[in-house]
Amino acid sequence: QVQPVESGGGSVQTGDSLTLSCTTSGRSFRGYAGAWFRQGPGTEREFVASMSWSAPLIYYSDSVKGRFTISRDNAKNTISLQMNSLRSEDTAVYYCAAKFGSPGVRLDEYDYWGQGTQVTVSS
Repeated sequence: QVQPVESGGGSVQTGDSLTLSCTTSGRSFRGYAGAWFRQGPGTEREFVASMSWSAPLIYYSDSVKGRFTISRDNAKNTISLQMNSLRSEDTAVYYCAAKFGSPGVRLDEYDYWGQGTQVTVSS
C-alpha cells in the first residue's frame, strides 16, 4: 500500500521560496498520480497541484499557477512541490496524496494521504 510521507514545511516570510517533498513508506509510487492539497486555518482542504506518473499531465489551481511547480523523480520515488513568491494566504497544512491512474483535482479521487506538513508565511 502506498503511504505518502511529507517533509519540508516550515516558517518563511512573504516572497520566500520553499520546497515540499513527498515519498512513500510503503510500496513505490509507480503508476500512481501524485497531488498536493492544502488546508488553511478555518478552511476546507483544497486542491493545489497534481501530476501523472509518466505522461505529462499536470494540473494547478488558479491560486498557485505560475508560482508553484509540481515535479517528481520516479527513480527516487519522490513528488515535490516548489513554492515561490509565497504569500500569507499560502499558510496551510500541505498534504500529499496519491491515486492509481490519471491525476485529478478532487479530494475524493485520492485514496492515499500523508499526515501533512505545516507551511507558515508571515509578512
